[in-house]
Amino acid sequence: MTTLDDVRKPLATAAGMPNAVYTDETLFKLERDEVLGKTWAALGFTSDLPTNGFAKPVDFMGLPLAIMRNRDGEYKVFHNVCSHRGMILLTEETEVEGMVRCPYHSWTYDLNGNLKGTPHIGGVGVHKAEGFVCEKHGLREVRSHVWAGMVFINLSGDAQPFAEHIEPLIQRWSEFCGKDGWDNLHIAPTGSQMQLEVNCNWKLAIENYCEAYHLPWVHPSLNTYSPLDQHYNLIINDDMSGQGSYNYNLSDVAGTRLPRFPSWPQDRLRHAEYVSLYPNVMLGMQADHFFAIILEPRKKDVTVENLRLFYVGEEACGDEYAACRHSQLEAWKVVFGEDIFAVEGMQAGRQSPGFTGGVFSPVLDGPTHHFHGWVADKYAAINND
Repeated sequence: MTTLDDVRKPLATAAGMPNAVYTDETLFKLERDEVLGKTWAALGFTSDLPTNGFAKPVDFMGLPLAIMRNRDGEYKVFHNVCSHRGMILLTEETEVEGMVRCPYHSWTYDLNGNLKGTPHIGGVGVHKAEGFVCEKHGLREVRSHVWAGMVFINLSGDAQPFAEHIEPLIQRWSEFCGKDGWDNLHIAPTGSQMQLEVNCNWKLAIENYCEAYHLPWVHPSLNTYSPLDQHYNLIINDDMSGQGSYNYNLSDVAGTRLPRFPSWPQDRLRHAEYVSLYPNVMLGMQADHFFAIILEPRKKDVTVENLRLFYVGEEACGDEYAACRHSQLEAWKVVFGEDIFAVEGMQAGRQSPGFTGGVFSPVLDGPTHHFHGWVADKYAAINND
């Protein structure tokens, strides 16, 4: 039987995580709090809350949460339950004209989570009660941070500051997009988003994204403009790994012409990098666009992939570039669609007692092994608590 120590061995002799972490419902529920919850997990995109005064409920692996964009444009995350009797507050995304109102007893909250109204709490027509202090009974806030158009949460509340968590990636990619490049990314009205539901555990989606080994067989089209022999492995720090390409040239193949990052080095225009930001984000950086995929684990064997493409500068979001954006999105739809059979096939394979975690290529599977080690460390921490 594969052990955590087997997983954490050097690449050439290591085993992968055992089948149970992909197929066991109890472990799936445990991972919410003990794996994703102990670090910074992505919850949603800021673009899904289009205006100030907007609120959106989110089911995070069975945990009812709500993202709220207050009147000043700040994003906050709360447990989506009324502090009175635990009623779910929001059942659909909405523009909040006044207050967030509980449908059960009509208690109301502002978009900062403060309890503002308690009708008839002291009896009919009496809206206050002696000894009851509204300030003590607001919504429970979840530690959160906004970066690159995404809302991240740390359920445990004790992860390192998000700025420290993401700094290694910002430093690395600032060499491409420049220090100000992050502020110049925009989601366009068209050609910017897609969603896929795949029948696999969330971890398999990350593992697949970490490596380029499967490129020639799973992505024959992508392999023509970003071939396997032009790829390299990336292990950035404890919390992220992936792959890069020296020869990503979709713009030449598809004929797309989109604005590029002004600071992108001219001698590296065909470079691209793809990073798995553990636990549930997949990122891609190219000279003319950036993308982020947030994985939404719904069941032990069901994951929803939410993609957003970001373009460089507001000009890139106009009608002039609509056809190019469409081509860009369609190309990625093909790539990510091709991965479905692979991750679903691996999920089905995890039902076999003849597979006990597998092995790794000592050359091409380094990032995937790195992620397995990260997961194994999280499980080891559970056992030590």
